[in-house]
Amino acid sequence: MLLQHTAKRECKLLLILRQEMQLSSGLVKRLKFQNALLVNGAPVHTDFPVRPGDAITVRLEDAAPDYPAEGLPLDILYEDAAILAVDKPAGLIIHPTTARITGTLANRVIAHFQKQGQPCAFHPVTRLDRDTFGVVLLAKDGHCHARLCDAMQRGLIHKTYRALVFGAPADDYGVIDAPIVRPDPMRMLRAIGAGGKPAQTRYTVLARRPGCALLQLQPLTGRTHQLRLHCLHAGFPILGDPQYYTEASLADSRRRGLSTQLLCAASLTFPHPLTGQEMTLSTHLDRILADD
Repeated sequence: MLLQHTAKRECKLLLILRQEMQLSSGLVKRLKFQNALLVNGAPVHTDFPVRPGDAITVRLEDAAPDYPAEGLPLDILYEDAAILAVDKPAGLIIHPTTARITGTLANRVIAHFQKQGQPCAFHPVTRLDRDTFGVVLLAKDGHCHARLCDAMQRGLIHKTYRALVFGAPADDYGVIDAPIVRPDPMRMLRAIGAGGKPAQTRYTVLARRPGCALLQLQPLTGRTHQLRLHCLHAGFPILGDPQYYTEASLADSRRRGLSTQLLCAASLTFPHPLTGQEMTLSTHLDRILADD
């Protein structure tokens, strides 16, 4: 991908890159060692003196991934030159690890980029647990990824989830406010505990059914396993959850024949990294909750 800009003032190139083109400092540092910064078609360094009318070009190129592409199904919700949003099914992990370099969402996305002739790397902006399904947003280059991550830090990206839970809240809406700790640094499991990181989740009851309820969940903070843990803590664990459950919810999940937790990333609202236009993307997979 190429970013292009025409200088309107006399200054060092670095100021144009950071202030007007809004490239992150980390990205600029990486690009200056790749001959990816050009003024009037010639490679330059960040201290190059730019004059009004100069044509500035930034080449955004990613190194080839060190894991294979896999041409498996990919449910695309939206795609343009800057971003890709997909519906992730349950059971699919997001990114390869040192122990596993195949069978992930990243392998499928890289295969899609290669098929389209797009030299893009895998830049996830949002992530889901392996068994959580729904919307995942990805950037196609480091610049768009940095812009979206900055938007998330500033609270401009809003996530809405839906979950089928065992039992039901007494009230139709409320906020669960409980700090989250990691008792064992060698394990991923979290717990509610004093001294943990602050965590808040807003919930709304969408439907009450015999023995269960359909909830809308909005994380006001972004802690690992927050929604699953908060629902358990509040007395209505998510059905099918293999880690955060009560004996009663586990028995009911088994009775229903559930093989995965019924938690869905239903929609995502965010500013487009290049245009700033607000976008909302929604899953097609929430029908799994309606059909249960």
